[in-house]
Amino acid sequence: MNRNSTVIWTNVRLAEPELDLLRAETKNHQLILADAGPHVLAENKGDPQIAAAEVVFGQPNADDLLNSENLRWLHVSSAGYTRYDRLELWEHFSAKEIAFTNSSSVFSEPCAEHALAVLLAHTRQLYPSYLDQLKDREWQQNPRRAASSLLSQQTVLIVGFGSIGQRLAEFLKPFGSTVFGFRRRPRPTPGVTVLALEELAATLPAADHVLNFLPENSDTNRFFDQAQFSRCKPGACYYSLGRGTTTDQTALIDALKSGHLEAAYLDVTDPEPLPADHPLWFVRNCYITPHSSGGHYHESLRLTKHFLTNLRRFENGEPLIDRVV
Repeated sequence: MNRNSTVIWTNVRLAEPELDLLRAETKNHQLILADAGPHVLAENKGDPQIAAAEVVFGQPNADDLLNSENLRWLHVSSAGYTRYDRLELWEHFSAKEIAFTNSSSVFSEPCAEHALAVLLAHTRQLYPSYLDQLKDREWQQNPRRAASSLLSQQTVLIVGFGSIGQRLAEFLKPFGSTVFGFRRRPRPTPGVTVLALEELAATLPAADHVLNFLPENSDTNRFFDQAQFSRCKPGACYYSLGRGTTTDQTALIDALKSGHLEAAYLDVTDPEPLPADHPLWFVRNCYITPHSSGGHYHESLRLTKHFLTNLRRFENGEPLIDRVV
């Protein structure tokens, strides 16, 4: 492919240094800067300028993509792509030979580090110790030592074994944990037993930690429900870092209040932001972060560089990184 001028549309929220980099690296192309949303997942509500674009970078309106006759490549600024997981879009991309990539490489590292952090926080009892400090400041040495555990003696289930789950499995390898991965289409992974999602129910009773990285779609809505939680080992912990809609939050609250689950660590909820009076905030041993697991100081810079790396590949007809279609 030659380096002729290409029309590039983006609505990614970038600071000035990243915008300057994007402008400089696309100076041979026509760059359309659309209104940016308040966060990386915010969808553009519709923009007629997309009709002229051959390359789209960000979170465009799905209907604009369907109506596009010029689009050759879509690069979404997130790891997830729920709003584009539509049969008519897949058919449109296939018929028009439109490439579709995501930004998994940008977010797999911070999300996996976040997951490892909360796993270690739980096994080393950091949250309960901090709560002691905030309350009566009693010296709970014996209870905290007795409640602590070693990851080398723990079984970890990673449900939704994509790029984030695979990176977490790599992080866990030095700890010696027993790790199972679950995905719709299992693929061999060194050091990890990878099974189909249909096999999860039989394995849940063995798990000390269940990590949910499932994407949002019709098959995963409320995937973790009362039946799934009831299969968990008494005292197991649940972690949700994919999409909030994949957890039946009422069932989770019941499992926590009954003591069947020892704790839950949620980075995603339904809805988001979680209202201040939502029951999840008030459940003992439910620890919530504000969908921040993918965030990091140089997030927008890494996101921009990831797109530009793929842009060079696109220009040269080379395989694209994080290709979905």
